[in-house]
Amino acid sequence: MPLLLSEADVKSLLTMPIAIDAVENSFRRLGDGSALVHSRQRLHLPSKSYLHYMAAADGVSGYMGLKIYTSSGKGLRFLVTLFSVESGDLVALIEADFLGQMRTGAASGVATRYLARENARTLGMIGTGLQARTQLQAIAQVRKLEEIRVFGRDAGRRETFAEEMSDALRIPVTAAASAEDAVRDADIVVTSTTSTAPVLEGRWLKPGVHINAIGANFPQKRELDSEAVERCDVIAVDSRAQSKLESGDLIHVFGEDAARWAGVKELAEIATGKATGRTSPNQITLFKSNGIATEDIVVAGRIFEIARERGMGRDVPMWQQNGGLEKRAGVRT
Repeated sequence: MPLLLSEADVKSLLTMPIAIDAVENSFRRLGDGSALVHSRQRLHLPSKSYLHYMAAADGVSGYMGLKIYTSSGKGLRFLVTLFSVESGDLVALIEADFLGQMRTGAASGVATRYLARENARTLGMIGTGLQARTQLQAIAQVRKLEEIRVFGRDAGRRETFAEEMSDALRIPVTAAASAEDAVRDADIVVTSTTSTAPVLEGRWLKPGVHINAIGANFPQKRELDSEAVERCDVIAVDSRAQSKLESGDLIHVFGEDAARWAGVKELAEIATGKATGRTSPNQITLFKSNGIATEDIVVAGRIFEIARERGMGRDVPMWQQNGGLEKRAGVRT
């Protein structure tokens, strides 16, 4: 029987170190060919909700599955369905809102580990939502941050965010008066917004900065202006194929230029030594994150294993008639 894990279960099981380790493994497995991923697809009826779905398989951990979710004016609903690679059995149904926040933060943590300068100490953040929290948590795991500056459009919300994250991280987090004040002279910059227009300008960036741009995953949405992209010496993505469909930051600058896209590196290639990342302290590096299903499936597999070890979750009876799933002659699959 599959195991049902609620949002509360996931929150009690998944820590940022676990998420970073799983996500880094997911990139290494993509890089060595032991994992496969399909880009996100979307269904949308005019004036109705969106349905988004993405799939991956990991031959090392032995899990494959889908992350499927809806988005509407009423919010989002996330679910990961986890199957056994060997048997095809459905092993888990996992509520995946918190899981998604954590794996997105973890991906930036992994990218920062590979691309930011070792001595990076200051971080500038644009955006103060839920995703911004896990971005800071992850990056604080891989670099010894000494100062964080954050900007969001709502003054009260950014002050509250700064106070709460200062307490959570035990690192000084201050609310900045503008996006420029937050990121100018920062060693690491993160954009985590829902903006459709650029919030980060290239003229604000100092040599040697590393950028994690995580908010925009529709072709019409951008967080970085063209100068910011053009100034980057190294551009890495979680999936080149998915970026060509979703990364408005890059699509706006590169268009259909195959040579420009060929210069974009996948984080999996860097993690497995097939491509170089930063090669000098003055380079500006960018990780354009879209979120890919291998991150979800490898993290979900780890959560499932820990839950089984701890006796957590609830078994859901499915396909139990006549002792289990039966093959039926003449039935097309």
